[in-house]
Amino acid sequence: MVKAREVKTLQEARAIVERRGLSHVKVGLFDIDGILRGKYMSRDKFFSALAKGFSFCDVVLGWDVKDQLYDNVRYTGWHTGYPDAPVRILPHSCRDVPFEDNMLLFLAEFDGRAEALCPRAVLRRVVERCQAMGFAPFAALEYEFFLFDETPESVRSKGFRNLKPFTPDWFGYSVLRNSVHSGLYREILDLGERMDFPLEGLHTETGPGVLEAAIAVDSAEAAADKAALFKTFIKVLAQCRGLMATFMSRWSSHYPGQSGHIHLSLCDTRSGDSVFVDSRQAQGMSETMCQFLAGQQRLMPEFLALLAPTINSYRRLVPGFWAPTGANWGVENRTTALRAILGNSQSQRIEYRLGAADANPYLALAAALGSGLYGILQQWQPSDPIEGNAYALAPQARQALPTTLWDSAQSLKKSQAARELFGCEFIDHFAASREWEEREYRRHVSDWELDRYFEII
Repeated sequence: MVKAREVKTLQEARAIVERRGLSHVKVGLFDIDGILRGKYMSRDKFFSALAKGFSFCDVVLGWDVKDQLYDNVRYTGWHTGYPDAPVRILPHSCRDVPFEDNMLLFLAEFDGRAEALCPRAVLRRVVERCQAMGFAPFAALEYEFFLFDETPESVRSKGFRNLKPFTPDWFGYSVLRNSVHSGLYREILDLGERMDFPLEGLHTETGPGVLEAAIAVDSAEAAADKAALFKTFIKVLAQCRGLMATFMSRWSSHYPGQSGHIHLSLCDTRSGDSVFVDSRQAQGMSETMCQFLAGQQRLMPEFLALLAPTINSYRRLVPGFWAPTGANWGVENRTTALRAILGNSQSQRIEYRLGAADANPYLALAAALGSGLYGILQQWQPSDPIEGNAYALAPQARQALPTTLWDSAQSLKKSQAARELFGCEFIDHFAASREWEEREYRRHVSDWELDRYFEII
């Protein structure tokens, strides 16, 4: 009897729904910001959609995280009337939904013209390019997230101020905390197993109520699915428990930001051996690994908007808070943007430490993988590795990154490499969506401005 995660074909997807006697199933797809948008679909409609696809209003590609409509994109808008876009269901994405008795979730992708803008499809095209070069990409993402003893109603009634963290004070790697709250930890670990984003590690980080979870390695496309589902269903689990989880890049000026580090390696598609390891080279880093790292380093300023996609992302990229501030690299150096982790053929990899928790996993991974592949194609070489504290480097040696979302969007728009890797239609649409986000921010009058100027200026 086929289980949810064993489903591969349309026939198996239909059979598991019939066997469970479900009247409806849950279907969803991830939008530009990595938010899962979906609905319940009747069994008959689902069976039809498996065979022929179905239609989904393309407004989900034309609005922001608050459902406000972009006024600066060409693909969709009032000028098109927000028509339906074709969508295909992915049978192999079938998963149990632990919070709903016997319920199944299937992921989907946009099809037709909308496929050019679909984040999951963007990553898939980069993976296909990687495979055409003879490489199989593997990835693992790890996330920090804060938990609060709050509800969606209470945080709004408080104006998102004076929130009560799930646990107090700074206490990283705390066995005390994970023992006292072992029930919650167990639920998180079980959720990962049941929904196929198994966790290799789960521990407290430095800050009140903050946890870090490392998702197990998988092929790049599957790793992004796991990461996107992890972010979604951790929030579901928390709210079902009367808690709230946030993946904001930085929710408080008093605490470090929240990372979404990406671990990447490549294997030869024929032999299965790592192409990053070469014992004849310095530190065992192959020429391919060096070129891959060089591409990530050189294109980091151009691709930053894909990895730091919100206004809040740039609150994290400041010295001294465990986040990179320049496009640099080092061997086992956690002050650099790229950390070369040396070892054997199973463990040698690159950690893309610039990634933040608020990024869309599909686009962040596409940027990290695509830039590396571009470095191989161009046969680039990285700069000398940084030894010691990268934050202490002189500004000119830091290989600076854009410091605002607007500047990042402009760099992405001008990037020929981004257009080659991800397609002009996607780059124009995504950059416009980031410009919209910055414009929405500029319309807002902050508490800081009121406190600073209202009486005194």
